[in-house]
Amino acid sequence: MLELIEVTKVYKGGKRAVDGMTMRLEAGMLGLLGPNGAGKSSLMRIVATVTRPTSGKVVFDGVDVVVRPDPLRRVLGYLPQDFGVYPNLSAREFLSYLAAAKGMSARSARSRIDELLELVNLTEAGKRPLGKYSGGMLRRVGIAQALLSDPKVIIVDEPTAGLDPQERVRFRNLLSDLAADRVVMLSTHIVSDVESVASDIAVVAGGRLLRRGSPEELLREVDGCVWEVMVDSSALAEVQARYVISRMVRTSTGVRIRLLSETQPYAEAVMVSPDLEDAYLAITGVDQRPNVGEYGVVRR
Repeated sequence: MLELIEVTKVYKGGKRAVDGMTMRLEAGMLGLLGPNGAGKSSLMRIVATVTRPTSGKVVFDGVDVVVRPDPLRRVLGYLPQDFGVYPNLSAREFLSYLAAAKGMSARSARSRIDELLELVNLTEAGKRPLGKYSGGMLRRVGIAQALLSDPKVIIVDEPTAGLDPQERVRFRNLLSDLAADRVVMLSTHIVSDVESVASDIAVVAGGRLLRRGSPEELLREVDGCVWEVMVDSSALAEVQARYVISRMVRTSTGVRIRLLSETQPYAEAVMVSPDLEDAYLAITGVDQRPNVGEYGVVRR
């Protein structure tokens, strides 16, 4: 079990990146969903024992890892958002180096590296210098190193950045399988990265936890508040000024808009079933428009 208790991180200059975050995680996948700058990476670095919180505790199986980080580090797999490599080493050499640093035997490391390179579809490129890898390939090496020691706690920060659609699906399915008996924490600003695999979603913004629940629970918050309507292109600016819009599609006859409102916004608007992106925008879409409520849904 991993527990965060009133975790706060304040950087020089007074920027409060994480603001009193409290969460409890057990085996399964937590999708940490929030916009860029929400504090996700700062929180991940704290949980991964890379940086210390300004205040608060991170407790793993009863041990405060801010004071004693080694018990968590021994069972941790971490993929940061900015993952660095040695460009002159091949993927095999790089993973072998990390395996030795983790205390793995040469024999077990070779076997594990073979499995991981196949898992991330890099077997044929395993002997190529990392300096010649594409961004997506380097991300896959990062995924492999995070899984190297068969960790019990896996923390991955924006793991699908640079991956093509097929690779994204492959990795999401892999994490879903691993979460059966591990704590998996995945942060992203891409709703599709979590909607199909995470049964537990935490929505954060401004360093604070805004909502936590299952996808079904989050969807219930905007049930009856999602509408679709076709408007003329000339009216688009007015609609954008009044409502939180989840998507727009331009057509030959105008713009088809999907928006959030507690009441029917236009006579021709049709109520539609919400999806997780609608719920996410309703929770994080706070702005200064006078008719928009606390969580982005237009007031009655």
